[in-house]
Amino acid sequence: MKKLFSLVLLLVSLVSISFSQKTKQPKLVVGIVVDQMRADYIDKYKSKYSQKGFLRLQSQGFDCRNTNFNYAPTFTGPGHASIYTGTTPMLNGIVSNDWYVRKSNDTMYCVSDKNVKTVGAENASGRMSPNNLLTTTITDELQLTTQGKSKVIGISLKDRGAILPAGRAADASYWFDGYTGNWISSSWYMTDLPEWVKNFNNKKYPDQYLSKPWNTLLPIDQYTESDKDDSPYEMSYKGETKPVFPHNLPAFKGTSWDLVRRTPFGNTITKDLAVEAITAEHMGEDDVTDFLCVSFSATDYVGHQFGTNAIELEDTYIRLDKDLGDLFSFLDNKLGKDNYLVFLTADHAAIQNPQSLIDNKLNAGFINARIINDTVIDFLKQQYGSAKYFSCYDNNQVYLNRKAIAEDKLNLEEVQTKIALYLSNVVEGIYTCIAGEKIKTDASSDPLMTRIKNGYHPERSGDVIVVYAPGWIENLYGGNGKQGTTHGSPYAYDTHVPLLWMGTGITQGSTTRSINITDIAPTLSFLLHTNLPNACKGYPILEITK
Repeated sequence: MKKLFSLVLLLVSLVSISFSQKTKQPKLVVGIVVDQMRADYIDKYKSKYSQKGFLRLQSQGFDCRNTNFNYAPTFTGPGHASIYTGTTPMLNGIVSNDWYVRKSNDTMYCVSDKNVKTVGAENASGRMSPNNLLTTTITDELQLTTQGKSKVIGISLKDRGAILPAGRAADASYWFDGYTGNWISSSWYMTDLPEWVKNFNNKKYPDQYLSKPWNTLLPIDQYTESDKDDSPYEMSYKGETKPVFPHNLPAFKGTSWDLVRRTPFGNTITKDLAVEAITAEHMGEDDVTDFLCVSFSATDYVGHQFGTNAIELEDTYIRLDKDLGDLFSFLDNKLGKDNYLVFLTADHAAIQNPQSLIDNKLNAGFINARIINDTVIDFLKQQYGSAKYFSCYDNNQVYLNRKAIAEDKLNLEEVQTKIALYLSNVVEGIYTCIAGEKIKTDASSDPLMTRIKNGYHPERSGDVIVVYAPGWIENLYGGNGKQGTTHGSPYAYDTHVPLLWMGTGITQGSTTRSINITDIAPTLSFLLHTNLPNACKGYPILEITK
């Protein structure tokens, strides 16, 4: 073991020297996360893309075609955190978008922070910060290396998509507030919005995009990669009778601006704000590397509502490709092609709608979470005479009342193990259940178990982890519970995502070598000559450099 550890240290040292010799420092890094993007969407829609967006990343950059998340659950919060920390929820602490807190008997949202105030609105939408993130990010390490001279900014429709990538030491993060239609922030970063953000808000872009129907960018008969427009696997907008084009957005808007999130135009205003940030903050204009974290969230909202095979989703990606092309052209003109570095990946992927799989004679199904909840309660009553040992079922995890179990002198691992075995045997659609105490001591090399262990944090995760069978998911929200899609599993349809690099020091090429999402941050560390994030468990991707 000591010899192996010494070999790893030697390899890391050699990699550091190699990267330092081969690459110059980019003036600006743009980290792009496309929310809910499956790896196959690049090839699937390839005939509709221009040569300026996704295909430019492929043709001029480096494509890591076999990149996967090495943990579960695969959700937005953990995805963004793991990309930028180079470690998994077992260490960075972002185990889900929210989790049950045993001490307070309450739920914690991953970026919620009651100690900060909203900046830019008179509501609670800005009471957010990276305070729940337990480890450093590559962006934090860049700030430490440059003594705070780098400018680090996060931008996303979602607060967690803007906050977690930018890290704890960021200069700013901005996210979209559906109540006001404005971009806002929190007092973690500032006391008032910069004038350029206020001016951007005053242009009322959401009003412009929601003032007219959403129709396809191309003639609708050209969307041959998708299902028919009127599909039973898609959810309609509230107020629609069918989920078909054109979608009359002005009729559905209501009193908030949240609707823009569920259209491709949410991505466009995100791109516009990113361009404005680079310009107004003079990012990339000196010799100290700056870092802009951009997360495109509309793809997730559209994906959840319409599923992975909808014309709506295809149109959203065609329009995102155009937005990416505009962003890259802007960077070319402002900084020069060799002076910036871009990487693009996703925070998770998604499953094809299970009902469509069933209708195509494939194994799939839906599980009602309430059944699992009630099954655990009934079992505890039968086995121990009381349901007081149960707290909740959330995010595919059973949380137990550990205080009550300890007070009654019960063995926690035994209770966990009995529940796990019972659920596995009686609930259809469950592949396996794993006791939390067993996860702590597991030493197996089984890939599925490794992903579960990497996603498990002893304090924040549940007591029994429930793993659904491949193709099985909980009933979907909205519609009839069987429309749209979701994600969260340890299976390839949720873990396999794109990873493309382009710009300063990046060679042209591709690899099918297995790469973990936690390899992105250490790769950036060596490219930017910073320390590794403090809990980093990934390895640099050597092939991408010239």
